[in-house]
Amino acid sequence: MMEYHHADRLHYAVAGTPNLLEYDQGFFVKQGDGAADFKPIAHLYKTQVYQLAESLGVPEEIRSQPPTTATFSLPQTQEEFFFGLPHGPMDLCLYGRNHDVPPAEVAAATGLTAAQVERVYRDIDQKRRTTRPLHLGPLLVRPTPGTDD
Repeated sequence: MMEYHHADRLHYAVAGTPNLLEYDQGFFVKQGDGAADFKPIAHLYKTQVYQLAESLGVPEEIRSQPPTTATFSLPQTQEEFFFGLPHGPMDLCLYGRNHDVPPAEVAAATGLTAAQVERVYRDIDQKRRTTRPLHLGPLLVRPTPGTDD
């Protein structure tokens, strides 16, 4: 809310930073890190964000920090809390799911078995179903035609 207060006051827009993996899988809070006017890296896989950070000269000490949930006081990574795989293999599985790559091919690239990739595909589909409301825009309430306003 503070970001929006100051953005409105200064005629700015609020930027959000979910990457494709987080955005696709609904790993954000709608009025938390999901609240933004634009999301400039939401089309990039998490591994691409790390590559971008390296090319922009972001210090290694920052790039090497494991992503955390930053929601709970327990020391948990995003992998432990939500994704179940490190971001590299998870990005490959998401890419495979998005481009209809057979699980056996993704398995060869990730070191997983085809059965494990199939489970990841099912998990991706389930998270998409359960987090779909996070991606919806606001609903407008309009009077029914023929009724009093």
